[in-house]
Amino acid sequence: MDIGTGLALVGAGIAVGVAGLGTGLAQAQVGAAAVGATAENPKMFGKGLTLMVISETIVIFGLAIAFLLYTKA
Repeated sequence: MDIGTGLALVGAGIAVGVAGLGTGLAQAQVGAAAVGATAENPKMFGKGLTLMVISETIVIFGLAIAFLLYTKA
């Protein structure tokens, strides 16, 4: 394996790791707010769930970038 392939794979790992970290931080804040809103008004459950899904897409984008880097290497 040459240096370019190794660096591409390291970049793929960093992409997934940083995206996962960002998603975790976002879901911590959104999840706490969603639980609080649902406790006050049960009709807010759907909106809270939607916001949780939106923050989850960050890690999916990171995984897609990692896959693109992996196939380039």
